[in-house]
Amino acid sequence: MVENTIFDSVFKTMAHKMPKLLIPFINEVFGRRYPRDAEIVQFSNDHETLRGTKIDDTVFRLGSKIYHVECQSTADSNMVVRMIEYDFAIALEVALSSGAPYEMDFPASCVLYLRHNESTPDMLKIKVNLPNGESFLYRTKVVKAQSYSCEDLQKKNLLFLMPFYLMRFEQEIARLAPDATEANGLMAACAELRTALELATLSEGNDLLYEELLELIIKVSDYLLRAHESLRERARKAMGGEVLELMHERAERLRKEALEAGKKEGREEGREEGADQAATAFSEFLKARGVDEGLIEEAVAAVHAKWEASKSQKTQ
Repeated sequence: MVENTIFDSVFKTMAHKMPKLLIPFINEVFGRRYPRDAEIVQFSNDHETLRGTKIDDTVFRLGSKIYHVECQSTADSNMVVRMIEYDFAIALEVALSSGAPYEMDFPASCVLYLRHNESTPDMLKIKVNLPNGESFLYRTKVVKAQSYSCEDLQKKNLLFLMPFYLMRFEQEIARLAPDATEANGLMAACAELRTALELATLSEGNDLLYEELLELIIKVSDYLLRAHESLRERARKAMGGEVLELMHERAERLRKEALEAGKKEGREEGREEGADQAATAFSEFLKARGVDEGLIEEAVAAVHAKWEASKSQKTQ
């Protein structure tokens, strides 16, 4: 998975599947005080500018205001031009849809930089000169993910930024030899991040959010440590990965356990019974975490499908 895909995928997964995480983020960036249960109305991310440029990050309404958040993992000298173009397109679309084409409200927008350096500005600005001699200054906020400590993320409930926290160790990781086994600063940060996540989720009884965010954090850390297998495994353990079992991994483990149970019994019906037990255990696991019934049926069907495929291969 290429870099822009993994970071974009994690960002969009949270923005569109865990939109409530955006509320503390917006409060922090724009100085708002929206309650955590405030209603978010997400707009289609299939906006298009007059030049045909796709706006594919997140646009939503919170309270009476429209917000637009762009995520950048690399520097872009044309970012302010892109932002004014995107914001104009969003404002125009909203104005036309509301029947008020003679007045436009620009969204409150910001760019989330996952990496930054000394030259990264705190605000993107561009002066717009009108033909009558008037002008106005377009500005959009810049959020630097790496400027927040782990304690900041936990205390301010900025869970939206947690999956990207370990990116601050990229330079340290790049200097490591492929067979390196020591990266004490990184491992300490993994443990610290896990604690912060636990305090922000498990202490409030939100086990499902804990598991979902931990999965995204591990996806990013796996990518960052893709050239360091031993460190990748250590990072997983430091973050609780030794007890974390992603859903597809659990399905595969239960399937294998079912096959082993069948082998010990030495008969086909024993193996089928083991597969049924695995599917039942997996179903109960998902129900306990509030997963939608339709998704549970699909997951259980996948367990049975793998069992049938395995049985078919054995008979060929």
